[in-house]
Amino acid sequence: MGPGDEGMHVRVFMLGWEFPPFISGGLGTACYGLTKAMDQLGVKVTFVLPKMVQSEYATHVRLLSPASRRRQVHRVKKAASWRNVRFRPIRSPLQAYVTADAYVDKIEQFLGLRRQAEQRADGGMATGGGPDYSGDLYQEVHRYASIAAELATEEDFDIIHAHDWMTFPAGIAVAAYSGKPLVVQVHSTEFDRSGEYVNQYVYDIERRGMHAAAKVIAVSNYTRNTVVSRYAVPPEKVEVVYNGVDLSGSSEAVPSQGRSTRRDKVVLFLGRITMQKGPEYFLYAAKRVLEKEKDVKFIMAGDGDRLFGTIELAAALDIGHRVFFTRFLRGTDVDKAYRMADLYVMPSVSEPFGLAPLEALQHNVPVLISKQSGIAEILRNALKVDFWDIDEMANKMIAVLRYPPLQEMLRMNGHQEVFKFRWEDSAARVNDIYRRVLTAA
Repeated sequence: MGPGDEGMHVRVFMLGWEFPPFISGGLGTACYGLTKAMDQLGVKVTFVLPKMVQSEYATHVRLLSPASRRRQVHRVKKAASWRNVRFRPIRSPLQAYVTADAYVDKIEQFLGLRRQAEQRADGGMATGGGPDYSGDLYQEVHRYASIAAELATEEDFDIIHAHDWMTFPAGIAVAAYSGKPLVVQVHSTEFDRSGEYVNQYVYDIERRGMHAAAKVIAVSNYTRNTVVSRYAVPPEKVEVVYNGVDLSGSSEAVPSQGRSTRRDKVVLFLGRITMQKGPEYFLYAAKRVLEKEKDVKFIMAGDGDRLFGTIELAAALDIGHRVFFTRFLRGTDVDKAYRMADLYVMPSVSEPFGLAPLEALQHNVPVLISKQSGIAEILRNALKVDFWDIDEMANKMIAVLRYPPLQEMLRMNGHQEVFKFRWEDSAARVNDIYRRVLTAA
């Protein structure tokens, strides 16, 4: 694109980890919201994702095989609602939010499934050629990168957009092949996921991707500061684009009555049960609450590597009878959890953004969030606390549960505030970054 091409739509080769309905956290939700809004803006997107997506679930996309010029294009239900987006799935066990050690079993299982799948002529998936590999996450990341580069030879695009570390090597490879500029988006860093004890290999990939990119998009100033200070990326290279929220149906308020008639109050934790999300702090605060308020139940909805340890901690604190673990929820079950809640709590130790509080407010549930989160920068109608301050966290929980006027004020004002978080604005900001990168190229 040149200076005279302002009227032309940008063509993007996008690399992501996950996409609904196959999601395990906020990254898939963010990719969906951003891509849908970009589609409505007329941005042409080829979305490559490392998933074994089945067509019966991909209700909003068109799936193309790597040999799409020779095979039939599969059109699926509702594809017409996405006019400018095509999806290119690569068979791969890569999955967001799973620790490196957990991949060994996943990759070994995947190898068996892959061998079976390759014996069938089941078009619509990119399997990739070349020799097999041992159960090694790092080899798989680079295998994915090589297949993505191969797919790129069949596509016309102006710019490459890679989401988070697993796709950075692929973004670098495609940029090297095509000569097109690379933009990387940081939804989470290794410091968010692992604290100070980072995986050096993952850190090195993140740093390499950020420095190879023409621009780095951070989902908050909280994340931008990490990118600049921890990865030595020049500040002028990093731009903040806040996430949005799907506002469809948000005008339908959940009536507050129906909660008030129930004897027990409900406090909800909904997120991955990992170190990053602070489940232990939630339980320690719950213990303090139950010392003063007996008729409170705590729901912990989610899965993660700290799940069973968190269950054991609830028992050790002698509050197991008041804490209910639902495991991972999706769809209508998530809606039910929010409808039950009198308060949503996000006690994250390090949260680059935090979509769940916005979802809670959409459901008219007041929220208490950690100050160590990107959403805390811009969300006004929320209670905020340091994740480690369990006494203050408990005090604020009790205040909401005891005083209906406070709860109602947070509920009403928060629900109204949600409407300023629009994916359309996020997409327009990203599109502006694309155009500036292309003009400078």
